[in-house]
Amino acid sequence: MSFGGLLRSGLQPGETVIVNGASGYFGSAGVLLALAMGAGRVVAAGGDRDALADVAALDPRVRAACLTGQIDTDVTTLTDAAAGRADRALDLLGRATSTATTLSTLRSLRRGGRLVLMGSAEAPLEITFGEMLSNDWDVVGCFMYPREAPARLASLVASGRLDLSPIRVQVFPLAELPKAIEAAARMRGLDLVAVAQDAP
Repeated sequence: MSFGGLLRSGLQPGETVIVNGASGYFGSAGVLLALAMGAGRVVAAGGDRDALADVAALDPRVRAACLTGQIDTDVTTLTDAAAGRADRALDLLGRATSTATTLSTLRSLRRGGRLVLMGSAEAPLEITFGEMLSNDWDVVGCFMYPREAPARLASLVASGRLDLSPIRVQVFPLAELPKAIEAAARMRGLDLVAVAQDAP
């Protein structure tokens, strides 16, 4: 899913991208993928300081940005982490009741920057026409990914550009499905829970 959003963002090698929601598993995947796609800097943004630090330790190009929900404060945090304004942003907030950090992310983009929305926020994004026009921003929604994305993703793995080794996988046998569900509910950052019929 995150790959589809980054493709939709038009991320180019050397650019700076903000991943909002990077303390979650879709967001941390977005950070890994942005690195594989050649981002010059990736700002891992979210609310869980420990999970963000874990993601930021992946690569020197990653900077953590712990957000508070206070828009002006968070814009400063994001632009400091980005060493200026970012080129692209991917928003992966899940079931959020506020879009304050999404708005902070948008306001941290350069003129002509693009924000891709893939999260499931339940609140509107309050942005005026004047602010959109004066900054020449693109805000686009993206559901899942294009048809060719899985093959392209497999190529990134096969070529070694996408390193999956940082992902912490817990495998449960099918008979322990309730335990797997409990573990999945606790997943953060680089955690992954899998269920396999023949798992030990």
